[in-house]
Amino acid sequence: MRYFIQLSYRGTAYHGWQFQPNGISIQEVLEQKLTLILKERIAIVGSGRTDAGVHAEQQFAHFELDRPLELTDTLIHALNCLLPPDIAIQTIFPVAPDVHARFSATTRYYQYRIRKQKSPFLDYLVYVFRPQLDIDEMNRAAALLFQYDDFESFSKVRTKVSHFRCVMHRAEWVVEDDQLVFHIKANRFLYGMVRTLVGTMLEIGQGRMTVAEFKQILLAKDRTKAGRSAPASGLFLVEVGYPPAVFDKKNEKR
Repeated sequence: MRYFIQLSYRGTAYHGWQFQPNGISIQEVLEQKLTLILKERIAIVGSGRTDAGVHAEQQFAHFELDRPLELTDTLIHALNCLLPPDIAIQTIFPVAPDVHARFSATTRYYQYRIRKQKSPFLDYLVYVFRPQLDIDEMNRAAALLFQYDDFESFSKVRTKVSHFRCVMHRAEWVVEDDQLVFHIKANRFLYGMVRTLVGTMLEIGQGRMTVAEFKQILLAKDRTKAGRSAPASGLFLVEVGYPPAVFDKKNEKR
């Protein structure tokens, strides 16, 4: 039987989602605790990889068991007691055998959060960036993302992918209380793409790059033409979208 896990995490202490030879990952910790409580070796597959230091308000993963799992609040509580404070499971539910956490996902939605002032309550959860920014110009650049679907210029160089195409659903900068938030949603993202887009658009906001130059970077398909990556601390995966049928088994009456 295949099960989905919905979880969230603060990524500060981890070397990203996926197993790493040189540091602890979210996947490794989650598999260890699931194996311990379910008393058999558990392997999980996530909806996608987040970089070292990146956070997730909503992440999904799946795993398989040969036996039915009794899904109770007690199970979730027991798992959360075993997990460190910076990883939390919200729910576990059954899915059809052909539902895949990564390949069944239709959208991913990220936010990048910036503040001008340091906050003791948001340590490593925002990017503190003090320069004045022209948000209108940054949004003109963001609007260009809907006109193209090849984002090779914003992908890490040695990424093992068959293509660099992404379909954009949302891309805009919004002032929300005391934060500047970049909202970006697409069917998929390339490795390092959001942080590189943010870092490049911050150059535009400071008047160091024009929107026309940003367009040329998009067309160049060359990572060396784009700006530096923004720090991981401000980036959050906030939503992973699936077709409604994925949740059919979750909503079945028992």
